Amino acid sequence: MAATENEVLLHALDHAYDATSWHGPNLRGAIRGLSHVDAAKRPGKGRHSVWELAVHCAYWKYTVRRRITGEKRGSFPLEGSNWFARDPKHGAAQWKADVALLDEVHRSLRAEIERFPERRWSEKVKGSRWTYRDIVAGVAAHDLYHAGQMRLVKVLAKR
Repeated sequence: MAATENEVLLHALDHAYDATSWHGPNLRGAIRGLSHVDAAKRPGKGRHSVWELAVHCAYWKYTVRRRITGEKRGSFPLEGSNWFARDPKHGAAQWKADVALLDEVHRSLRAEIERFPERRWSEKVKGSRWTYRDIVAGVAAHDLYHAGQMRLVKVLAKR
């Protein structure tokens, strides 16, 4: 039996985030086991840390979910948008809370994709040139892009 579009998009999203993937580490794998100190290390002045990249990914998962549901802006649990400064002084508890936020936003996005009407994937998102399909596929690609970036940041931050 052929997979539904919802199933295909969820498959891509999950493999980019936390399911075993043929391409190697996914986003969740790139942060697994990191301490808050290591997650906050920067590869250079003015560059983002793994921690900041993780919260950035949570924000964009939230944004895609919000666009799917039509929810208004301003409901992300952290103040600000896109990039959120993180520092080791914020502590291990904040790092764990931010990873939990990333997991929760991913689960919430998944739930909306599961419920999304199949017939609407090719519709354009209100106020956008992109379709609902585009933004879901895009957030999966975004996870993989930043997973690779995180792996590079971890190597560069050790130098």
